[in-house]
Amino acid sequence: MIDSPIDTALEGDSRFAPTADPLWRIEEEGFNLAREHEIESLFAVSNGYVGSRASLAEGSLLSNPATFIAGVFDTNASAHDDPIPELAAAPDWMQLSLLVNGREFRLDQGSYVRHRRMMDLRQGILWREFHYRAGDGGLIRVRACRFASLADRHVLFQSVRLTAEDHYVNIHLRAVTEPVVERPGRVRLTAESCRCREIATNRGYQLGLCTRTTGIKVAIAAAGRLRIDGGEVIAPQTESTPDRHVESWELDIEAGKTYRFDRLVVIYTSRDVDRPGVMAAEHLQRLLNSDPEEVIATHARAWEKRWRESDVEIDGDGALQKALRFACYHLIGAANPEDERVSIGARALTGEAYKGHVFWDTEIFMLPFYIFTDPPSARALLMYRHHTLPAAREKARHLGYRGALYAWESADTGEETTPGYAVTPDGEIKPILNGVLEHHISADVAYAVWQYWQATADETFLLQAGAEILFETARFWASCGRVEADGHYHIREVIGPDEYHEGVDDNAFTNVMAQWNLERAAETARLLAEQWPDRWSELSRRHDVAEDEPSTWRDLAGRMYTGFDSRTGLFEQFQGYFGLEDIDLAQYAPHTLPIDVLLGRERTQLSKVVKQADVVMLIYLLWDRFPPEVRKANFRYYEPRTTHGSSLSPSIHAAVAARLGDVKNAMRYFRQASEIDLTNNMGNAAGGVHAAALGGLWQAVIFGFAGLSLLPDGLGFTPHCPTEWRALRFTVAWRGIRLHVEIRPEAVEIVAEGEKSLAVQIGGAPPARLASGQRIRWEQVKGAWKEISS
Repeated sequence: MIDSPIDTALEGDSRFAPTADPLWRIEEEGFNLAREHEIESLFAVSNGYVGSRASLAEGSLLSNPATFIAGVFDTNASAHDDPIPELAAAPDWMQLSLLVNGREFRLDQGSYVRHRRMMDLRQGILWREFHYRAGDGGLIRVRACRFASLADRHVLFQSVRLTAEDHYVNIHLRAVTEPVVERPGRVRLTAESCRCREIATNRGYQLGLCTRTTGIKVAIAAAGRLRIDGGEVIAPQTESTPDRHVESWELDIEAGKTYRFDRLVVIYTSRDVDRPGVMAAEHLQRLLNSDPEEVIATHARAWEKRWRESDVEIDGDGALQKALRFACYHLIGAANPEDERVSIGARALTGEAYKGHVFWDTEIFMLPFYIFTDPPSARALLMYRHHTLPAAREKARHLGYRGALYAWESADTGEETTPGYAVTPDGEIKPILNGVLEHHISADVAYAVWQYWQATADETFLLQAGAEILFETARFWASCGRVEADGHYHIREVIGPDEYHEGVDDNAFTNVMAQWNLERAAETARLLAEQWPDRWSELSRRHDVAEDEPSTWRDLAGRMYTGFDSRTGLFEQFQGYFGLEDIDLAQYAPHTLPIDVLLGRERTQLSKVVKQADVVMLIYLLWDRFPPEVRKANFRYYEPRTTHGSSLSPSIHAAVAARLGDVKNAMRYFRQASEIDLTNNMGNAAGGVHAAALGGLWQAVIFGFAGLSLLPDGLGFTPHCPTEWRALRFTVAWRGIRLHVEIRPEAVEIVAEGEKSLAVQIGGAPPARLASGQRIRWEQVKGAWKEISS
């Protein structure tokens, strides 16, 4: 292989170079047009405020460039019936065209010598390098990079370095900013009522856009600069139309000299500020008045800090190590702790699948990563649910219930945005009932609120937002069922996590999570009445909480029908499930089509086939609620009946298998989860990365193999480290303390960092008190964990 200059620094700053360690890099060699949409998702750059797909700067026949700004939703102007809000695509800010000796460079026209892209996970930078020879002209080497600044979330950066390797070459470089191409089904920002203009100081330009129906204004200010060998700046030719701006340079480049093009882009919206155009222009001017290398350096430092708090090291398996860092990279880039009115969509800011909508994916699959690595991001995500309580209350009222029923799919306002129907591949119009029947979302949000409170002891959050969410979701559960003749509280006609079976009665996951929600709300009411009586009085008065309402919640929780059979230790997934057809899924393995397509929708609904973790998910979330034999019995029963038709399923099965000590099975599911995006094993990565699956991968390691659990005054670990891993290392946060954990197959070492102390328990060993700076080691002695040194 040719020694690649992609591994060297860009001209002008020797610090600005890709990370050398291959375990921090995801690479794509060559060019495969058929995979381009998939690569655009995997290599996307994002910072929680704005995210851009990794489309080629010069485009291709199948390029799908798009930039998404969190919270900027709009509806399709061509949709006549019940338009659904979705993330609006912003301009392709990194668009460049390169003509060499009069010939346009395009990868899909086969005009390159070699080509490589590399996602530098450690620095959050996408690098690209290729060699190109135009006809009889000289050989030109191109190195490029781009990122969305994690230090300054309004800023995007692009840099391209051109070097002629033999003789003079004529180049024509054109930097274009314009709205993305109109296409059927896409919602995009438009410049119809706004204008593109040059900034008064002639040091950049500004493009004003807006959404068609929601009235959000977006301002994009940008400036390009071309330098020779880090010194002389070449002025561009410019041309502007109302919705398009072009900067162009035409020159002969000399062999041995480096020509570096940098582009700074600043984005503001009317969601953030009253005058986004003014803010964007002023912000850009400040950047242009400072050293551009500082934009790069501050971005790199921000990623360095986040990795100190978030990195998980797997010593002994390079493929899984890279997969886990890939997961953390996209999770870090998906959240914005500075904006508590947005959440994370199912594909984050990397693609258009699911229209940018928020599901239970955020609270159940992604939020634990933020709770234990970046609590401010977790808090902001939960505050989104608090700000959207009015919409949740309205949905409950519309369906005839009290309290708050969160939308199964939500956008900016929290209103229900689940489409009413879908068209199947064979042309059948299928109603989508999730928005009406998949109620467990309210308990999922409550679960996340309680987990955050337990891990952070954030009293301000509990008093200002968390308690209200717990009370209102409990009120919903107290109104959506009824006590029947058998004395039990039943919840009829719902959809559980296993979405193959619709309109079922007493789904175990839904009912037990509702039971838990009612119990936690009653506990929170008692806590507020005892410790913060003024706040309890205020909430009671404002929301008309009757004095005996918490006791009603406790009573209904005690009466809840759960479907648990004490003889077998099994939960029946829903009433009647055990009487359905048992199908041996092994007969259909391997299969590429979803099992409900192979079996047909009707037969699937009349069978025990499960789409994804349902009862297994219940066991996972409420682990300490069930004795070991119940955990094992339910996993063993439901695991062979689960087809993993959702990307959410393999990681949860990995985590539960690991906690049960079934490490071999856990590793099989863990590898399957790790390949969902990186090998596109579900065939739909083109729509964006599977953010929930990435969060689940992190949970499989921390809650599964490391066995993390919350204690009343600290943390517990029950490790099941695979023997092929030499060590597992990670950092977790708990109530202002950070624990640096190293787990080996036969030993555990933990160091605390913070101003307080906490209890730490390893396996069945007695809890140890760990103070800041203290290191304690445990070892397995005759199968039991024992504290060795402190």
